[in-house]
Amino acid sequence: MKKRQRDAGGEPLPTTSSGAPVVTATETAKNFGSIIDRVREERAVYVVERGGKPVAQIGPVAKTVTVGDFVELIRSGSIPVAGEEYLKAVEDGIAYWNREEVPRDPWAR
Repeated sequence: MKKRQRDAGGEPLPTTSSGAPVVTATETAKNFGSIIDRVREERAVYVVERGGKPVAQIGPVAKTVTVGDFVELIRSGSIPVAGEEYLKAVEDGIAYWNREEVPRDPWAR
């Protein structure tokens, strides 16, 4: 179970419905370094409020994957090869979406 974040005085921080701790803009300014440390070390996410309304979210940056990473993953054999049935379904889907549309007779009912 994830432990609840606490403010500088040791009191538990209120949380959003998603469980993210809520901090005021003033608390954020005063404790920015420790908030960033928690984001980096614990991947914590904070919702910053000003005047009782959420205005910002501070959290970890999503991990990015480069094309080189993707190529290496494929070469490593970690990704299973698609089966013939799947490849046939993809080809059928492509053919369906690339089919020539028959012009509709505007007078036909």
